[in-house]
Amino acid sequence: MNSVIDPSAKIDKSVTIGPFCFVGPNVEIGPNCVLHSHVVIKGPTQIDEGNTFYQFSTIGEDTPDKKYNGEQTSLEIGKENIFREGVTVHRGTIQDKSKTVIGDGNLFMAYAHIAHDCEVGNNNVFANTAGLAGHVKVGNNVILGAVTLVHQFCSLGDYSFTGLNTIITMDVPAFVKVAANPARPIGLNSVGMQRNNFDTDTVNLIKKAYRIIYRKGYSLDDAIKHLHALNKDSNPALSTFISSIESSERGLLR
Repeated sequence: MNSVIDPSAKIDKSVTIGPFCFVGPNVEIGPNCVLHSHVVIKGPTQIDEGNTFYQFSTIGEDTPDKKYNGEQTSLEIGKENIFREGVTVHRGTIQDKSKTVIGDGNLFMAYAHIAHDCEVGNNNVFANTAGLAGHVKVGNNVILGAVTLVHQFCSLGDYSFTGLNTIITMDVPAFVKVAANPARPIGLNSVGMQRNNFDTDTVNLIKKAYRIIYRKGYSLDDAIKHLHALNKDSNPALSTFISSIESSERGLLR
């Protein structure tokens, strides 16, 4: 069907490949994947089962990072992801872990971009033209609003949320909602927590934690001490919130 498939590519017999696609060498595509049309996949790229790629998406291309000099780097994609029109995903660089990693169940809407060496978890939503610079880490159940741009080396914690046209240059803790250019915290992703069946007590506990970080005027070190005191019962959600703050390397968005 006018597609070009490298004979060395390992493609499960259940994969559907539409017209005008290109699949290069060192590509592995697992069961029940669909390439609709005009999809480009280059390797080394390993794609697990049940992924869907829409037209003009480019997956596993060389990074445009000027330090890249043709080294053998890779892309790993998990299960049941959807890559809508024009999505671009680049492989890693030897300056980091030499690979870009995407987990399971993510939705990348039209023209979203995942740069080299990014790590994207599970069940995230990238709205139209949301983009990650290199080395960004995105947790699980994160929503990036349309035209969100994330600076290199930033991290976004689980269940965080970004508004339309948000520019992120520092780390976003779990559960926190941010918006604007430059980004600023505007509250908790309470709706996301409710949709993911967090009980009322847990939501209220995270609200208290949010106020400690963003409303009480504490230094970050003092705020973390208060968070640990609040978490005397080791609530899993609060532990996730605290961990996302303590693991920040670029600096916390406050």
